[in-house]
Amino acid sequence: MAGGITDTGEPYSAFVGLVYMFNLIVGTGALTMPKAFATAGWVVSLALISFLGFMSYMTTTFVIEAMAAANAQLRWKRREQEEYHIPLRHSSTTTVHVIYCRWPFYVFTERSSAVDHFDILERVEMGQMASMFFNKVGVNMFYICIIVYLYGDLAIYAAAVPISLMEVACGNHSCSAGSVKYNDTDPCWGPVTRKDAYRVFLSVFTLLLGPFAFFNAQKTKYLQILTSLMRWIAFTMMIILALIRIIKGTSEIHPPVASLSGVPNLFGVCVYSFMCQHSLPSLVTPISDKKRVGTLVFADYVLILGFYVLLSFTAIFCFDSSLLHDMYTLNFTDNCSVLDIPVLRYFLGLFPVFTISTNFPIIAVTLRNNWKTLFHRDGGTYPWVVDRVVFPLITLVPPVVVAFCTHNLESLVGITGSYAGTGIQYIVPAFLVYYARRHLEPVMGRDAVNKHQSPFRHTFWVWFVLLWAAFCLMFVTANIILTDTKK
Repeated sequence: MAGGITDTGEPYSAFVGLVYMFNLIVGTGALTMPKAFATAGWVVSLALISFLGFMSYMTTTFVIEAMAAANAQLRWKRREQEEYHIPLRHSSTTTVHVIYCRWPFYVFTERSSAVDHFDILERVEMGQMASMFFNKVGVNMFYICIIVYLYGDLAIYAAAVPISLMEVACGNHSCSAGSVKYNDTDPCWGPVTRKDAYRVFLSVFTLLLGPFAFFNAQKTKYLQILTSLMRWIAFTMMIILALIRIIKGTSEIHPPVASLSGVPNLFGVCVYSFMCQHSLPSLVTPISDKKRVGTLVFADYVLILGFYVLLSFTAIFCFDSSLLHDMYTLNFTDNCSVLDIPVLRYFLGLFPVFTISTNFPIIAVTLRNNWKTLFHRDGGTYPWVVDRVVFPLITLVPPVVVAFCTHNLESLVGITGSYAGTGIQYIVPAFLVYYARRHLEPVMGRDAVNKHQSPFRHTFWVWFVLLWAAFCLMFVTANIILTDTKK
């Protein structure tokens, strides 16, 4: 994880990097967006998602700039060690050390002018950047934030798969009832209720995928290609089917224009659905030609914003807001007026099962490693029981318990995105780029130009992001308190 520089992986073109980023951002969070749009109103939703997309793009450029700065600092330290050790063979004074420490970049430039200090050649994870630019408190706060976010991810995944299986097993696929809103207490198999069936599927899911938290698991290249292909087929099907129904005029739906009560949850869903900052080192570093990275990232965000708007607008004008499921794919499994081909209905109903199940072990291993890194001390090792049993258990048990208590995906995504997501997407990138600039300026001088510098280079934008994050946290917290008070 964040303990050191990791392998950059096989290089690929800038276009492939754009596709990878698109696939990473457009994940299962998009399936909860139509319900959030319907709750908040389409005008408010369009304005908020556009603004949050812009904010996410800004912090993405912050992370890329910080990655370039981290690469420059690593080269500086490496060169410092080379220049420092050679003179020590002849002199024990500190004068030579000071000279080489102060201006190692200029010595390096003279000898190898072809190498740019800010080339992103080594993959520096966010945790390592935090260790380079933050103090001890900042590093711990970063790990706490990302751990909470990953816990939310696991809880969402642990709930989404059993929900999809429950709907397929207990839902109506006979085309006789159309769209039906079921309750948890409705029967599924005789005396077994839908809630019982959900917990049975959750137990099976935990027993099958939970053990991966005790070992190392990696997604294969072909599994990624397969899940990406299934994702595109499913999303394209849902958009086309909804458009056909709207064009035919069989659906006379008039979604609300604005409803402020749904804004806090929409905020969390949108933040969650634009999340990619924590994975940027893995996506950007292997790109062979990074000259146009900034342009491609901007194009990616425009495409993603358009995709989200298209998916959500076709959904809210096709289905009544009271019948929209938290998991949008479920609207196509029990509504035969939209899709009357059983095979395709089952495919869409089981779509989250296939895609999420491949991600769950990876997120679990990532969370477990973050726990280990947070408590690790240099030179120390963990006892076998702690390393192999305790850390996997504290990784697996909390999200499964949350999933057993609630399967309200809209709330899970909203809370995860609103709090931990705000930290990972806004606060951490803003502080990273701010302290990265402060760390390198005394060494390289004001004339040094980071070629991957964010277009939002003025310090005003850093403080703007932090103020926006603070406002969002206060707004969401106040809304939760007021909602609980009304209840």
